[in-house]
Amino acid sequence: MFYVSLPALNLQSDAFWIYLLFCGLFFIFVYSILTSVPQKKQQKGTSKNAKPKININLKKNPALITAICITLVPILVLAIGSFASSTLFHAKAYSNIITVPEADFSADMPETQMVKNIALMDTDTAIKMGNRTLGALSDVVSQYEISENYRQINFNGAPQKVSTLEYADFFKWLANKDSGIPGYVMVDPVNVTEAKYIKLAKNIKYSDSGFFADDLTRKLRFSYPTKIFGNCSFEIDDQGNPYYIVACMKPKIAMLGAYDVNEVIIFNPVDGSSDIYALSDTPSWVDNVFTGTLASEKYDWFGTLKNGYWNSVIGNKDCKVTTDDFGYIVIEDDVWFFTGVTSVTSDESNIGFIISNARTGEYKFYSVNGAEEYSAMYSAEGQVQEKGYVASFPSLINVSGKATYIMVLKDNAGLVKLYALVNVENYAIVATGTTQTEAKEKYVELLKQNGIIDEIPESEEPPAENTKEIDIEIAKIQVYTVNGESVFYFTTTDGQIYKQGIATDERVIIIKEGDKLRVKYDDVAEGEDTPLVKQIRSFTFITENTTDQ
Repeated sequence: MFYVSLPALNLQSDAFWIYLLFCGLFFIFVYSILTSVPQKKQQKGTSKNAKPKININLKKNPALITAICITLVPILVLAIGSFASSTLFHAKAYSNIITVPEADFSADMPETQMVKNIALMDTDTAIKMGNRTLGALSDVVSQYEISENYRQINFNGAPQKVSTLEYADFFKWLANKDSGIPGYVMVDPVNVTEAKYIKLAKNIKYSDSGFFADDLTRKLRFSYPTKIFGNCSFEIDDQGNPYYIVACMKPKIAMLGAYDVNEVIIFNPVDGSSDIYALSDTPSWVDNVFTGTLASEKYDWFGTLKNGYWNSVIGNKDCKVTTDDFGYIVIEDDVWFFTGVTSVTSDESNIGFIISNARTGEYKFYSVNGAEEYSAMYSAEGQVQEKGYVASFPSLINVSGKATYIMVLKDNAGLVKLYALVNVENYAIVATGTTQTEAKEKYVELLKQNGIIDEIPESEEPPAENTKEIDIEIAKIQVYTVNGESVFYFTTTDGQIYKQGIATDERVIIIKEGDKLRVKYDDVAEGEDTPLVKQIRSFTFITENTTDQ
């Protein structure tokens, strides 16, 4: 029973008491069967098919008395322990588990120069990208599948989603257990068309899809029999080596209340070695110790219980809760969860946001009033409602000093079609574009048109290393309508193509074939593919062709 259920041998684990409860019930069940014997003589009036009677004498069966006690004690512990540890008696203690200092949004999140490092890909899209990559590997796809538990990490300064391969079923494990799992998949959540299969030098032995001694949880349980396991995440270190990050939980209130992370196990699934750290000593390359669900739950305790339990039930004075979902933000070397905060009496607007560090559990609150995330998503979908695109859960960025949602719009096949930016304070201000940069330029222009900003701040101009300046001569001009906006495509005499939207600079309508321009355009970072069409940032006339067109 222990081999199958693998509970922590810890009195503070509710799973341990449930395990004891089932042990007692199982013993009583087996004892009942063994003591159910037919009577030697059939009594008159008794059917031949009568069921055998159970012959139980408690005085002569101390083992049975023990089994009944083993059954009753866990019930009492779970009932009394849960009740005594509840928020009814410990509201103040629950609300004090975390501290949430108020921070300056503009100071903590500098104005986004370029939005190329924003991870917008959701898990569903990552699954499709990963499966497509694995499908091209005939020697792997027949024996393995990709776990759908993709984890957001920061890998060498760039956001990535990673997931390990798994055995497809028991028989695939049986056939491949000696060699192990050969690799994992890494999906770029910024460049939504890129996924890579990483083959390992040494294969993974322990995994969630392994059986018997190869099962990950079983290996961990026999190594740490008393630890209460929480979140278990597949991650890679800065060199690309695979690890499982296992959060060890401990109740912070009474016996069974307010479970929180107090230690972290870093487990090597290749050789089965592991190390355990205090939460404060967790290595910086680790990203996922806490979960967004736990981060939201702890803030809900903080936001609803600080004025007492009964206020959270009846009065609701100054009670705040998180919204229904959470997203990810990569800040420097850490992954942070972010979610909106709303009053318990309102579900369509936010009074601010919190971010929570996925490794350390640190919190920050930003007082920014505006639309909650789903209202912003519906607003973005409404902008292109004729296309039927669906918005992903947004990320939060700073554009021109304004809190802004950024998200992708996907078609029915899950492919990214557009990017959308929605103003947090006024979700009627929506801009879409085929690239993040294009959507951002339209969005800044809308902020100007609506009087929210006077002019584009200098900080919004791209840094010098990402901008090129060149003199060009226009050979051909073509105009297309893209998402309701006229976009001018200029082919130069040397065959290069540049584009500029009319909303960004209305002077594009007076450019003629033969004009010579000095343009600034967005360059790509080292290692990125050069785009077919270059986006013009700004331009000036050198000479104008006066020939009648």
